[in-house]
Amino acid sequence: MIWFKAMKSRKNCYVKSSQLSEAKFRELVKYFSADLTATQIAQLSNINRNTINRYLRLIRHRIVEQSEAQCSFFGVVEVDESWFGARRVKGKRGRGAFGKTTVFGIYERQGQVYTEIVPNCSKATLQGIIRGKVNIDSVVNSDGWRGYNGLVDIGYGHFRVEHSRDEFARGPVHINGIEGFWGYAKVRLAKFRGMHPQTFLLHLKETEFRYNMRNKNIGRHILKICRKNPLN
Repeated sequence: MIWFKAMKSRKNCYVKSSQLSEAKFRELVKYFSADLTATQIAQLSNINRNTINRYLRLIRHRIVEQSEAQCSFFGVVEVDESWFGARRVKGKRGRGAFGKTTVFGIYERQGQVYTEIVPNCSKATLQGIIRGKVNIDSVVNSDGWRGYNGLVDIGYGHFRVEHSRDEFARGPVHINGIEGFWGYAKVRLAKFRGMHPQTFLLHLKETEFRYNMRNKNIGRHILKICRKNPLN
């Protein structure tokens, strides 16, 4: 009688207690890095759609954690707010738009971007984030919104472009970098054709991550952070 010794399958070093093989997880990350949808990944990988959604959610949570751990921004920094969601409701005007999600952004020239969902665009809200994320020796460029009044008083260099006067640049003073990111984010997020408010943050932060990693290997970076701190 011949006895066959069962070989123990290799442990997935990227996910705790996973039924998914390490090779299949790497394949999933490869397709995620290519910015494919869950449906497309399921078709290509033969992984159950619910399983894919679970792992994509866990990866996005890791991305959020990494974003929040970013160090201070230095140098010339651009700040701005934008609104995401349904089309503007007719008759509803003012800073922002009725029914939309308000997002504040910080962009370091030749560097990275940081985004945060905010309840309003008040001075206290915006400057609280700036003080927490931007080094005090930095120079801040903004538009003319009153929420940025007083940045000089707390120690920042501060220059404005007055959009209300059709001014969009004055030499090196502009916010073209952060506005470019808003355009990229809105085009990318539009492909989801609407999303639950509870998942918007995850997709926003994924968009931020992809922008910041635009010249780097996204898949390799995701595997690195998952290996260091396995998903569960």
